[in-house]
Amino acid sequence: MLHRRQLSYGTAGLLGFSAAAVGVLAAQAVAARRTIGPRRTVPPYHDGRYLPRDGARGGTSIRIAVLGDSGAAGLGVDHAAETMGAVIAHGVADALRRPVVLTNHAVVGAQTKDLDAQIDRALTAYPQVAVIMVGANDVTHLVPVALSARRLEAAVARLRAAGAQVVMGTCPDLGTVRPISPPLRQLMRRYSRRLAARQGGATLAAGGRPVLLGDLIGPEFDAYPEVMFSVDRFHPSADGYAAAAQALLPEVIAALRRGPTGGMLPEAYVPPAPR
Repeated sequence: MLHRRQLSYGTAGLLGFSAAAVGVLAAQAVAARRTIGPRRTVPPYHDGRYLPRDGARGGTSIRIAVLGDSGAAGLGVDHAAETMGAVIAHGVADALRRPVVLTNHAVVGAQTKDLDAQIDRALTAYPQVAVIMVGANDVTHLVPVALSARRLEAAVARLRAAGAQVVMGTCPDLGTVRPISPPLRQLMRRYSRRLAARQGGATLAAGGRPVLLGDLIGPEFDAYPEVMFSVDRFHPSADGYAAAAQALLPEVIAALRRGPTGGMLPEAYVPPAPR
């Protein structure tokens, strides 16, 4: 979540705010944390085998690993089928008419620096595609954007070297989170969009496939927060996770069709300018 000391030092150093402005932002961070409240639930367990819903049973199982933070883990929903990972697994099984074995290694509260330990676990199952969603906690902890991007590039490169294709859902637009009040909301939007842009370039450089979630589904979260966010008003609802999964699914299917030795996306990729 938002940490007062980190926010105060980080915003002062990064954006040159006055002491008074930093005090306002710190107070807003405390208020946002109070509004969101402590975590009282855990993500639903959704590892397992997913079959095509048309009854097809042919072919060997496709192996998909999910890595990242609470969004990747599915915090905020009550049922396994509502998690992002489960929606992707069902979508792949239906599209390719083959069973999917899903393993989720995401950890609530994880930052990009924590991906290495998750990769250690994921690689024991030899995933064909790894889906990553991470970055929000880097923003709330004010990890420098360049450092976060370097860590992500190393993580993607490690997965690619092990033979897994990688689909990266970039940092969501934290300016859509209503418990965060202006001007802190604008700061979080600016920071999260900067990170997302750098994550896109880092993922591509390491041979992965970036999906800019803030651009694709951020406007929907902004317009319909009562639908897209769960009861804590911070993590996605079932509708929010479905939107994220549908944004990622085409790249996951394309990655599977390309195979483990597939090439990179076009080198002409230019990250969008932060709004």
